[in-house]
Order: sequence, then structure tokens, then C-alpha cells
Amino acid sequence: MHMSKGATTRLNILQKAFELIYRKGYQATSIDEIIATTQVTKGAFFYHFKNKDDMGLAMINEVMYPGMYQAMIQPLINAGNPVSELYEMMKALLIGNPFFVVRYGCPAINLIEEMSPLSESFNQALAKLSTQWQKAIETCLDNGKKAGKIKAITNAEQVSYFIMSGYGGIRNLGKIYGAACYTAYLQEFRNYLNGLQ
Repeated sequence: MHMSKGATTRLNILQKAFELIYRKGYQATSIDEIIATTQVTKGAFFYHFKNKDDMGLAMINEVMYPGMYQAMIQPLINAGNPVSELYEMMKALLIGNPFFVVRYGCPAINLIEEMSPLSESFNQALAKLSTQWQKAIETCLDNGKKAGKIKAITNAEQVSYFIMSGYGGIRNLGKIYGAACYTAYLQEFRNYLNGLQ
């Protein structure tokens, strides 16, 4: 699929903004810095985005969302064996994901912590992402229950929140302890999932 020059410029701005914001945080990153790394003019930036928040929301929807969908939701859609699929998804997220840097944590978790309390529009965009992941985990578990691979008493909603909060927590601990804590977390995550069978 060939993108127009305008669409290419827009995506380039969003991708560079994502890289900067991931390392520094949203509020600490200025439009001028984004412009400096993309080599677009200020006019070009404002042609594509009304303001910084407009760009930030586009970044969540057009850069982060597709990436997270592929990493967090896609692997669970046709899960035949929830325990191994949930484990492999988490392992790939923590250890295999080329976009995430251990000492910067998870870009989505970082934005939730920084921006959700401050901006209703950011809160909604990030909630869309989180809710989709939560529902994918629930569906995966419910399918496992139907197939007799997950205990019937399992509350899929509770488990999904527990898994998500574990992910967010270990991402933050990684900023302090490095990747070794991911490995320890994954071992305990496996024990937990085995207990659901």
C-alpha cells in the first residue's frame, strides 16, 4: 500500500514523537523537539495537528494502538490453550518486544500514569487500548473454560485485571532492577497460570 507524501510525513512525525515521549515523558517533550528530530517545518507540523494534544492522541491511536494490538491482542484471539498462549504473550511482551526498552518501561503504562489523571481525552484513548486487552484476556479464559482447559470456577474478569496489573507492575520494577526481574516474574506467572488449569 503506497502512502501519500502527506500521510508519510504525518506518520513520521508520530513515530518520532513516540520515540521522544517514550524516553522523556509527554509533558517534558516539546513540539520544537519533535520538529527538530523529524526535519519537518513548524508549518508542516501544524498542517497535520492542531496542537500538541491533538498529536498525542493521534500517536496513541495510530502508532501505539496498532503495535499493542499486534503484541497483546492478536496472540489471544484464537487461543486454543489459554495457559500457554497467555504465557507466551506475556513473555513476548516483556522479553521479545523490539520497541520496548527495559529502563523506560511500557509506553502505554507510562502514559496512563502521566496523562490519565490530567486529560479526559487521553484517559479515553488509553482506556480503549486497555479495555481491548482486558476483553481479549477474558475471552481467552472463557474459551478455555468452555474447552475444559481452565477451571470452571475461574472468574475471567478478576484474572484479567490481575494479569494486567502484574504486567504494569513488573514493567515499572524493570526500570529499577533491569530485565532480570522480568524472568523472575515470568516464572511466577507460569506457576499462577498453571493453577488455573
